[in-house]
Amino acid sequence: MVTLATKLYVEGDARARATDSLRSLIGNEIGDLEVSFDLSIREDDFPDVVLEGEDATVAENVLAEAFGEIPDEPITGETYTGTLESWDEDGFVLDAGRPIRIPADELGLGPGSPEQIRERYGLVQHLPLQFVYEAEGESQLTEDERDRLYAWTRGDGRLNVNSATRAEVRATLNRAGHAQDYVTVERLGLLEQSVICTDDTDPPGLLASVGGYLPAELRCVVP
Repeated sequence: MVTLATKLYVEGDARARATDSLRSLIGNEIGDLEVSFDLSIREDDFPDVVLEGEDATVAENVLAEAFGEIPDEPITGETYTGTLESWDEDGFVLDAGRPIRIPADELGLGPGSPEQIRERYGLVQHLPLQFVYEAEGESQLTEDERDRLYAWTRGDGRLNVNSATRAEVRATLNRAGHAQDYVTVERLGLLEQSVICTDDTDPPGLLASVGGYLPAELRCVVP
């Protein structure tokens, strides 16, 4: 079994659609392997995937690589993925099956308070982030994670969204008349997406235009 590091926190019809979407994503990742799977959602909203078949171990590794994995017991010095749960003046708190605090001075994302950093990088709640676990010391974001976020501020503008699947975000953009205003929708997690804007698209303007269509948190990244 593998517990995926992406949360399924919406309710009602949206939860059913998101579960179906996750089931399809899992199938796409391991469809060529000799394996069957059963998907369930834990009380803390993380998905458990039970795999059976000749390639079960390989499939677990593939899914852990694709989504990140929530460990039973994290090991000091190892890299894991947690979802952004909360933030305060002391830093970020990630959910990795247990609260993981990343102190403000270990974020490594430039000057400013944790709230200012969240605004600058467009970090929506539940966004998956990689960290290095320290049982006795202070856990910190990985260098790769910091590099990824820094790259967001140097490239095209972005509009980050939570509480919606990639298909739902694309359909909303197109329905709102913005089909020509974005390059692609990058999947960050099951319900966390990043709309990569075209050169002449203003992310705050896009947010203002589509915000009423999406019952979600939206954050801009302006290079």
